[in-house]
Amino acid sequence: MNKEFIEALAAVAKERNISEEMLFKTVEQALVSAYKRSFSNATNVRVSIDTVSGELNVFSQKTIVEEIKDPRSEETLENAKRINPEYQLGDIIENEVTPQDFGRIAAQTAKQVVVQRLREAERGMVYDQYADREGEIIGGMIQRYEQKNIIVELDNQVEALLPLSEQVMGEDYSVGKRLSFFVVEVKRSMKGPQIIASRSHPGLLRRLFELEVPELYDGTVEMKSIAREAGQRSKVAVYSKHEDIDPVGACVGPKGARVQAVVNELNGEKIDIVNYSEDMAEYVANALSPAKTIYVDVLEDGKSARVIVPDYQLSLAIGKEGQNARLAAKLTNFKIDIKSESQAESENL
Repeated sequence: MNKEFIEALAAVAKERNISEEMLFKTVEQALVSAYKRSFSNATNVRVSIDTVSGELNVFSQKTIVEEIKDPRSEETLENAKRINPEYQLGDIIENEVTPQDFGRIAAQTAKQVVVQRLREAERGMVYDQYADREGEIIGGMIQRYEQKNIIVELDNQVEALLPLSEQVMGEDYSVGKRLSFFVVEVKRSMKGPQIIASRSHPGLLRRLFELEVPELYDGTVEMKSIAREAGQRSKVAVYSKHEDIDPVGACVGPKGARVQAVVNELNGEKIDIVNYSEDMAEYVANALSPAKTIYVDVLEDGKSARVIVPDYQLSLAIGKEGQNARLAAKLTNFKIDIKSESQAESENL
């Protein structure tokens, strides 16, 4: 190694925001392995790099003992005192064993270590950048397919994974298409940080509304619950902390502009916005919107309700393939039994 190489290492460390001390220690550790691999089977070796001049030295180390069991790593006190009378049992004797041509190997090893450390540092920076964005929305472009999973390119060529389980059936994922994604999780892996993105997560709907509705963003209006069947239909229960603010109206927006912006981002997914209520009978009735109810009976278990609707509203209340009733049950966390008015009369309910 030479002074110019040392200066280059220091410059790289500064540019990439890597600890210079840690970088040199890592290089020294790698050189220990390189020395053992190429020159000696010594068990204890120390490599020292002068961070100013670039001078490189290799030292074998032996522990001073009363009786030698391993000549490669131990020396007797008697022999040690011949070198320095100050030596005591347990001290370490170092002997310089720097090979003449070790500089070439050292330079190659150092370059490999620097490349590895830079790669690790970049991975760490990506992790730090996105770990705090779990639960947020990010923009990305469909880059490629890996079997049934999709790789999404984010900013600065960072990649995210859109697993099959987080995709919306029937949604267009053409290569090059830009979409908004919900960051489900950012986790470390052997290949660097893995960012798990989603198009089906209820959190995507919540964050999209927060972008469109100032009252949600500032907390004036609260989104109490979300029930979503991604790509088809969702129900959202909202509540206002101020009596003079209509939470449903705030989310719908002037001429429906706010909710329509979210619908467009979700490629036409239908969204029902209803009022949340602490009165469970009222809340269940609201959740079944757009169907009208006659009566809601909250049963004694506190987890289920019987709902009576006009005969002509039964199909609407249940919904296509039971979707409206299913979403209402998920939204309220209630088991809902829906009956028409004539059914209720025939059963004496």
